[in-house]
Amino acid sequence: MGNNETFNYTYSAKEQDEIKAIRKKYSAPEENEDKMALLRRLDAGVAQKATAYSLVIGIVGALLLGIGMSLTMTDLGEVFDLGGIMAMLVGIIIGIVGIVLVSLAYPIYNRVIRKERERIAPEIIRLTEELMK
Repeated sequence: MGNNETFNYTYSAKEQDEIKAIRKKYSAPEENEDKMALLRRLDAGVAQKATAYSLVIGIVGALLLGIGMSLTMTDLGEVFDLGGIMAMLVGIIIGIVGIVLVSLAYPIYNRVIRKERERIAPEIIRLTEELMK
């Protein structure tokens, strides 16, 4: 009864790497982040933000365009208690708003990219100067 046998199990290298990756997600960020990694992260963040904004605008515009087309070409206007001509007019207006939003997605992307690059330019320049020394 006094037998204190224990069972030990060692994970494989692949499992150890996975454990470390999961642990890294939940641990506090390191103070001494590699400067090259920081530079890459800042640069990627600019494009990610611009992409997110333009995707939202483009998707909303495409949905509005589809709703406008449905109102114009189907009996969907009856669901909203709109007559034939009124449904067509409302559908055309909604569709035009959708077309405008879809058309604005790329210019919004470019504007966000430009503004974000201006915002982080001093930090990027500082990091690149440190890395080039």
